[in-house]
Amino acid sequence: MTSSILAASGGVKQVICINWGTKYGAPFINRLYAMVARNITPPFTFTCFTDNRVGLNSEIRCEDLPPLDIENMPVNTRGIWPKARLWGPTLGNLKGAVLFLDLDLVIVSSLDPFFEVGEAEDVVMTRNQTTPFERLGQTSLFRFPVGKLLPLQEKFRSDPQGVADEYRYEQRFVSRNAPGGAKFFPRKWVLHFRQDCRWPFPLNYFLAPRLPKDALVVIFPRGLHPQHAIEGRYGTKGPRKSALEHVAGVFDPQQRKNKGAFQYLRHYIRPTAWVAEHWRE
Repeated sequence: MTSSILAASGGVKQVICINWGTKYGAPFINRLYAMVARNITPPFTFTCFTDNRVGLNSEIRCEDLPPLDIENMPVNTRGIWPKARLWGPTLGNLKGAVLFLDLDLVIVSSLDPFFEVGEAEDVVMTRNQTTPFERLGQTSLFRFPVGKLLPLQEKFRSDPQGVADEYRYEQRFVSRNAPGGAKFFPRKWVLHFRQDCRWPFPLNYFLAPRLPKDALVVIFPRGLHPQHAIEGRYGTKGPRKSALEHVAGVFDPQQRKNKGAFQYLRHYIRPTAWVAEHWRE
């Protein structure tokens, strides 16, 4: 039976992503497509809105980046505001609900449940775990009907810097302004790698990050990518260090890079095999 959520899209589960510039590109997009294909019940489509189609899997539907018509994007903001391109009245030939996925997340189980929560017209977001006392969503993974977020795009387009200064993150802007209000997927479905999978100090030196049994997707915000987790590197620069090498670095201010001793000691992970198992073509 086709759910009401899928009815507007002809029973097809529509998954989308966006790529611009050179930070990610084909390797990330192709891995994401492969993870989706392994973890979804057909029929489905996977559409990438991108400014570079070189090297992409032929099964991926490619569309040009939707127009945004903003001369100057916000500066000095931590929000990923180019995602606002997806908030326009149309997205290629897609109709109905679409499930947006960031390029650097890891899918570990079925995506089907994300098309079963709420109603067809709902904006349904991942819960933001970093602010548990704020009703805040994540845009790393969220579902919305094509065209539903047009009022947000228009508001952002009218004053990009002002909106970014007020809300800081695009996910806060969506959470606060989604027409009809934002709903949320169950908390345990989408986990934050650093917060939900890492062990606390000192267990992080002895145990590899865990994968809770109810997880469907694991997100990797703020620069720690899946490849770093596979290699056992908490930071984005420099070679991996053994546990003893990392502990010894607590006495080296240059290696600590202005971090407090306890913060520095917490920033160590062992190689994470389950990420490699899932994050592949």
